[in-house]
Amino acid sequence: MTAPRTFHNFIAGRWEPPAAGQYLENINPANQEDRLGYFPASGPEDIQRAITAAAEAYRSWRLTPPPRRAEILFAAGNILKARKADFARDMTREMGKVLLEAGGDVQEAIDMLFFMAGEGRRLYGQTTTSELPDKLCMTTRVPLGVAGLITPWNFPMAIPSWKTAPALICGNTVVLKPAEDAPLSALNWAHALEEAGLPAGVFNLVMGDGEHAGAPLVRHPHTAIVSFTGSSEVGREVGREAAAQFKHCNLEMGGKNAILVLDDAPLELALEGAIWGGFGTSGQRCTASSRLIVAKGIYKRFLDGFLDQARRLRLGDGLDSGTQVGPVINAAQLEKIETYVRIGQQEGARLRLGGHRYIQGACARGWFFEPTVFAEVSPRMRIAQEEIFGPVVSVLPCEGLEDGLEMANGTGYGLSASIYTQNLNAALRAQRELAAGIVYINAPTIGAEVHLPFGGVKHSGNGHRESGLATLDVYSEWKTVYVDFSGRLQRAQIDT
Repeated sequence: MTAPRTFHNFIAGRWEPPAAGQYLENINPANQEDRLGYFPASGPEDIQRAITAAAEAYRSWRLTPPPRRAEILFAAGNILKARKADFARDMTREMGKVLLEAGGDVQEAIDMLFFMAGEGRRLYGQTTTSELPDKLCMTTRVPLGVAGLITPWNFPMAIPSWKTAPALICGNTVVLKPAEDAPLSALNWAHALEEAGLPAGVFNLVMGDGEHAGAPLVRHPHTAIVSFTGSSEVGREVGREAAAQFKHCNLEMGGKNAILVLDDAPLELALEGAIWGGFGTSGQRCTASSRLIVAKGIYKRFLDGFLDQARRLRLGDGLDSGTQVGPVINAAQLEKIETYVRIGQQEGARLRLGGHRYIQGACARGWFFEPTVFAEVSPRMRIAQEEIFGPVVSVLPCEGLEDGLEMANGTGYGLSASIYTQNLNAALRAQRELAAGIVYINAPTIGAEVHLPFGGVKHSGNGHRESGLATLDVYSEWKTVYVDFSGRLQRAQIDT
């Protein structure tokens, strides 16, 4: 531990204190005695300054050739590669995930930078024939302006990369507002972009909470794009505000993701996937496998095996090499998880493992919750319907494929889903019928890759996607161009 430092916002290429002079303390959730520093508690004035800087920088950045933009993203990727270990360690200290997972988070940012940099020479449009002679038809992508990006704490470098890299390669400028629980990783992200040579004002970082910094960013008339990752409740309000001003709006929200395990599933593989999907990042993923829907023929064997493996998971500081499950993010989240455990018991679910804060040894200094398993859960119970965002897994019995699919689809969410089976027909039926934006066969509900679209249906998203080429449609607009070289007036649909 080192003495806490005071950090600043990054606006117009300079590191500046917040206008009101107020700061938020960043605390290690594994050890409340470890204070990482003081970060800006920004407000509307800081947002205004950042948007003004971004709007000014947009005038020249939109005219910068995309291959040149790509060179800067490549450089930033190489900077992250060189500092991956340090940035991963910072991430573990500020939000708790085990060091191996934090390294994966940084790696995802590296991958996204390299992938989107490649698109600097592939921002393809179309050329096609015209219905009239001596006329050329084509389309091209054009940027929109200032992108307001709001990101969560659970993937504090990966998700900023999902939004920033495509926004920049398309020619937009950026104001990023990260979650107040994980500002250090966003600050490291900003340093990498700055060092890579990004012109002043093209990327701006304003730290603070949702009410005082996030909401003004969404409402501001000069943000042409809003991209938000977080809860469905907040996302709904972001979407309404963006729609009122006709902004491009990308919402990536919650999930209540299911793994469906059929009688013929490879049992050990399914158990391994369920443990990783349910308790990775302490269950604090929008794609966490929080529901396990298991065919009755193997329900008891699966549940016994799952309890045995969950019982042996090692809790602790994510910086310790032996830790498998780290803390939850803060005291409020700890209390929320406790509330849902009480709800599950009141609803009649059987608590088979955990259900309490974990306060043994050094863990007493942090916000830890035991890996928790409910059995005999019915599909309509709140613990099977609502996103808990913690290390709590519900196990539900089903009659087979049809019953399992109905249960899997029986929530308001539709982000990620999975099936374990050795039956090809069942797997193909499931991938078609599961109402989710992402489907895994014989793998848990986590593990997305940057070159494929990421996002959900129903209350999990609003139809747009992060990652992959699909995300370019969030950060650019199609322009259709007609070139008539006939030398005379030609009237489409009339002079054909």
